[in-house]
Amino acid sequence: MPSEKYVEGMQEMRTHVGDAADQWIKVIHSIYPEFAKVNVEFPFGELYRRNVVDDKTRELCTVAALTVQDFALPELKVHIKGALNTGSSKAEILEIITQMIAYCEFLAATNALLAAKEAFNELEK
Repeated sequence: MPSEKYVEGMQEMRTHVGDAADQWIKVIHSIYPEFAKVNVEFPFGELYRRNVVDDKTRELCTVAALTVQDFALPELKVHIKGALNTGSSKAEILEIITQMIAYCEFLAATNALLAAKEAFNELEK
């Protein structure tokens, strides 16, 4: 039986990324259920439920962080969709990615830009 924090975390995650939340966690759970549990309970059951900043800001910060990492493109696409779901425009997301050029190299920002295009295209289908 899932914990209360897990149930709340899944609800929060669905608010941000929609049906992709269940698909994402299902894949992770099939590999290692404990990892899926932590993936839901900590960021979405705890951090994302705090009321200090709004969901839109939270997702834009996540897009920025994942952009500069350059190795988390699948997660970046999920959070780009989350940014759109929480009120960000495509222009705002692209501007955040562009601003990250100052904090990472051009290749990382270019990869993020291409991931954004894929995420936008997937949502338009």
